[in-house]
Amino acid sequence: MYYNQRLNKPQPSAIRTIAQQVAETEGALNFTIGEPDLATDPRIQAAMTQAVQEGQTHYAPSTGIPELREDIAAYYERSHGMDLSAEQILITNGASEGIALATHCLLNEGDKVLIPSPFFPSYELCTDLAGGEVVAVDSSDNGFKLSPDMLRQALEDHPEIRLLILNYPNNPTGTTYSKAEIQALAEVIRAYDVLVLSDEIYADLVYDGDHYSIYQEIPDQTILMAGVSKTYAMTGFRIGFLHLPADYYSYFFTYHQALVTCVSTPDQYAALTAYRDCDDVVASNLAEFKRRRQVLIDRLSAMGMDFIQPDGAFYLFGKVHPAYGDDDFRFVEDLIAKAKVGVVPGSVFGPGGKGWYRLSYAASYEDLVEAMDRLEVFVKSL
Repeated sequence: MYYNQRLNKPQPSAIRTIAQQVAETEGALNFTIGEPDLATDPRIQAAMTQAVQEGQTHYAPSTGIPELREDIAAYYERSHGMDLSAEQILITNGASEGIALATHCLLNEGDKVLIPSPFFPSYELCTDLAGGEVVAVDSSDNGFKLSPDMLRQALEDHPEIRLLILNYPNNPTGTTYSKAEIQALAEVIRAYDVLVLSDEIYADLVYDGDHYSIYQEIPDQTILMAGVSKTYAMTGFRIGFLHLPADYYSYFFTYHQALVTCVSTPDQYAALTAYRDCDDVVASNLAEFKRRRQVLIDRLSAMGMDFIQPDGAFYLFGKVHPAYGDDDFRFVEDLIAKAKVGVVPGSVFGPGGKGWYRLSYAASYEDLVEAMDRLEVFVKSL
């Protein structure tokens, strides 16, 4: 049997395995997956239905429909003060395709990718499949943030690094970067022949202050990645995008066209409505996630449990109970079996995650309250 030997390296998704374990545990509440439980806005649903009824059921341009690319650029100018070019936007099959495109279009055998750790496992999966190697920089001693000194040292130690993947607000830690912190990182990057894949899928879910994109500092070295899944509760629509430096656009387009031809046409019209007409959805969803975040902060603080206060996204990164030392897998297994609360061990997110767990508060407020009640009983039993 013949197949690409790179497929031997990746391991099955630990997150999905744990999610399945939770699903099979009777009465367990599941906080393992980063998928909003919120309903997709009726206007977005209607836009997709209307597109189908009007015959928009055929191939779209491989780059994405022009109106969607233009409305994404307009949204980012309106909401974030960013000057994006519609001509440099490539519509992808979710942000997941964007990760695959960046790694496969930029890496040759033996090239390296720098990722602050803990990190979203798909970054490593796509790097492995592209023939690259991950350089994971443990950021846990710096508040789970990459510092300029850490960045500079890694680039000096590994001249084979071609790509930095920067994700903020961050999955799994919920941390984000201030404007000054981003400017300091950008100052380092300018001195090196390296690109940044800036995964800003959670840019609209920042709780205090404004999101500041590294694209605003080093546009010619930044591949901006985002999409509609998290902000608008549209995970099933599979609409993401890359904003690419002009010199790289044709290479990414070639791979994208070979891989998917184009992204679903009706889904693109739904996304167009989201970006054009649904700023109120962004505000209301942010307010709801902030409400859920606060109940976790209040209850965990009252229990004496340590955690990183989330600055954005909808993940809480908590320290396992001292009774477990740094054995996050045993803590999670007991939490599922005894308290019927499902979370993800921090170790699955790479160096720096051991001894922590990730709780997704994309679940309902009522389930989160119940989970805190169960956790409190569990903690008191230790």
